[in-house]
Amino acid sequence: MTIHPTAIVDASAVLADGVQVGPWCTVGPSVTLGENVRLVSHVVIQQDTTVGADTTIHPFAVIGGDPQHNGYKGEPVRLEIGRNNLIREHCTFNRGTPQGTGVTVIGSNNLFMTGAHVGHDCVVGDNVVMANNATLGGHARVGDKVFLGGLCAVHQNGRVGQGAIIGGLAAVTRDVIPYGSAWGNHARLRGLNLIGLKRKGYGKDQVRRLLAAYRELFEGGGEFAGRVDQVEADYSDLPEIVEILTFIREGGKRPLCLPNAE
Repeated sequence: MTIHPTAIVDASAVLADGVQVGPWCTVGPSVTLGENVRLVSHVVIQQDTTVGADTTIHPFAVIGGDPQHNGYKGEPVRLEIGRNNLIREHCTFNRGTPQGTGVTVIGSNNLFMTGAHVGHDCVVGDNVVMANNATLGGHARVGDKVFLGGLCAVHQNGRVGQGAIIGGLAAVTRDVIPYGSAWGNHARLRGLNLIGLKRKGYGKDQVRRLLAAYRELFEGGGEFAGRVDQVEADYSDLPEIVEILTFIREGGKRPLCLPNAE
């Protein structure tokens, strides 16, 4: 463990083996840094935050800051970050709120590019990429392996399902299905994340069937609820389609992002 002489580390902070705290960093009360965490320089970890092993945080990031919520009055709330995350310059991650879950949760193996923001009470999965200045409003939920394009914004309480891709500058005011591709202002569902599926090793036949199910679900005739039931009957052997249908049926606090939804 190495702590630069210019760094300030609160007496209640817990630093594991191999931690590096660089110049002009501040590590506040009730902060836990896992093994081999590296704070490059000028990093602020405000308080009540856990950072998992092998995570690197770059200059001018503010991690575990107070929630940006008018109702917050200093109550004990937390931020929990998993392992092996790369957090670049000027990122801001807020703790939870008493009005929400009281904790913001970020998974492992994620890349947060410059200026990414994770609001209070958010849940971010594993293997997520948030490009420059991508923003999550409070209570947003982002599944595993999601790509959020630069300068996009997910509305508070919004959901982005596993494996989805959001285009740059998109205003995401509606829930985006797993494996979906959404972009525009306001964002519309434009199809499936074909690039992501191919990168994950999906073959042509698998992609063809997923596309057929997507078209039946979102471009077919009749009532949407009836199409959901029909797609379940026709494609129940595809776990990705089952996941999409489950996501739809669970619902959320935001409406569903659809191809014709502005």
